[in-house]
Amino acid sequence: MDFISLMYFKTVAKYENMSRASEHLHVSQPALSKSIALLEENLGVTLFDRHGRSIKLNRYGKFFLERAEVILREYERTKEELANMVAPGHGEVSLGFMHTLGLEVIPSLLTNVKKVYPYMKFQLTQSNSSVLMEKLELGELDLCLISSLETNSDVVWEKLWEEELFLIVPIHHPLSDKKLVKVSEFAQDPFISIKKGNSLRKSVDELYKKEGFHLNVAFDGEEVHTVAGLVESGLGVSLIPKIKGLEQYQLKVIQVDAVDCKREIGLAYLEHRYLSSVSKQFADYIRGYFKN
Repeated sequence: MDFISLMYFKTVAKYENMSRASEHLHVSQPALSKSIALLEENLGVTLFDRHGRSIKLNRYGKFFLERAEVILREYERTKEELANMVAPGHGEVSLGFMHTLGLEVIPSLLTNVKKVYPYMKFQLTQSNSSVLMEKLELGELDLCLISSLETNSDVVWEKLWEEELFLIVPIHHPLSDKKLVKVSEFAQDPFISIKKGNSLRKSVDELYKKEGFHLNVAFDGEEVHTVAGLVESGLGVSLIPKIKGLEQYQLKVIQVDAVDCKREIGLAYLEHRYLSSVSKQFADYIRGYFKN
């Protein structure tokens, strides 16, 4: 038995059709049939039920498929580990990040990491915090750059940096001439908020609660530029981090006199999930990048 026969078996098990499997593998059908027959002989059990040209994985085949997939995954991981020993930074990282980080932080991070790991590849997912957390817990993402959220899973979150939140108001708002305001001065204004499930919304909700106020939400936006546009239109005020492109709106950006007017951004990953060498290398790079 070898890894080729395991890969052949996995493909036949997927298609349950010798002709389609042989086309996918680019091998002749007789050669594929012989490989499966030798595998079954080696194991001492038939893996497929055959009815004429039709084949179907039986209970022994299903049992063996589970074990074969484990062996093949471990084989691929070992190949990756060896490749990284010879040439660090080879491989792909699945990275999730919040919408606001896609404007400056992520482009800068990926540009700089390429200088150290030129062969590192990325699969990027940009979404709100709750969606990213769900994808991380399902194993669809290796790493996330995200604000901390409550979770019942074994997600590890490491703080990397803080972002101050600023009040944005329309240019003709009564507070537009001020450079520093207290939460009490705008707490009763209609508030343009990011939708629930986003870490920015969570930070704002907590700030209002600590200051003794309830958020008076007038409109919910999907992302920060939508929020800025609604504020510009005079529909309310908002609290957002300084982002690239904010200067294009007719707004006033005002500092808030409150200790907790900020949000924390960190690196999240599953504590007990296998992380490839390239993902670990990128995680270490992220830690050093934001520390410096």
